[in-house]
Amino acid sequence: MINVSNKITTLRFARAGGTIKTRKDVIQKIVNDDIEKGDVLEVSRVAGIQAAKKTSELLIFCHNLPLEWVDISFHLDGDTIHVKAEAEAIARTGVEMEALTAASTALLNIYDMLKPLDKEMEISTIRLLEKTGGKSDFDDDFDHPVKAAVVRISDSVADGTREDQSTSAVEDVLDHFNVEVAQKVVIRSGREEVAKKIEELADSSSYHLIFTIGATGLNDGDIVAEITKELIDYEIPGIPEAMREFGRNRTPYANYSRTAAGVRGETIIINLPGSSRGAKESVHALFPGLKHALRMMNKGKLRKME
Repeated sequence: MINVSNKITTLRFARAGGTIKTRKDVIQKIVNDDIEKGDVLEVSRVAGIQAAKKTSELLIFCHNLPLEWVDISFHLDGDTIHVKAEAEAIARTGVEMEALTAASTALLNIYDMLKPLDKEMEISTIRLLEKTGGKSDFDDDFDHPVKAAVVRISDSVADGTREDQSTSAVEDVLDHFNVEVAQKVVIRSGREEVAKKIEELADSSSYHLIFTIGATGLNDGDIVAEITKELIDYEIPGIPEAMREFGRNRTPYANYSRTAAGVRGETIIINLPGSSRGAKESVHALFPGLKHALRMMNKGKLRKME
């Protein structure tokens, strides 16, 4: 299976369809409820719904999803029965396979119930009709690259006594979401040095995003959140909320990370926790939706950086 633990949870929807052809006199028997095995459409509807719920048992690489809703509908047209299946879930991966499985099973059940009457039935055009809620629905495309600066705040990393794994972890995630890390810098955790570096980067008009890593804990020197709040023009409270919620689902330690986020000029500044895992998960919590914030700030476009 593909690991989807770093994906954000969104409302997922899918619609699939297919057709089965039989004789017109058989269609009439369905309409008249004159089929020996029973109500063809209602039984097939139940079969499709049940199949959707068992998709992960049938298809090896499908995840077991908490389906919120499944429905099957039918349309009879001449010698053809059109089947549509819809599925919805609040999950990290899509429900297209559940919808396709539901439609396919409903069609197979129709075939099974009608086979004593027609040996020449044909099932065809099973396909995905619609899918929403995935990464592409939230990933804004721009004419030029999103540029970011990453500021690692750590005395031990600055002194060379500790390897900086966190910056590399963040850079990997940003690269996955097509964000160019145009500047990386390591500084000590002094108030003046941190404030000066953040201000310098934000006012350079060179970066859409500035990520600080570290100094978000409960020690006296963990003051990056306070510094950020002093420097920004206004806060974006939903960013720390999203990072904490995402992290809290993985470790209770996420509750004790003090972060802030906001806008200075035309740049969004975001504090990330110092651990490589925490920093990486926090960035995953924000993308791809964070790009939409940049679009909102710039009236639908992304400004070109110097």
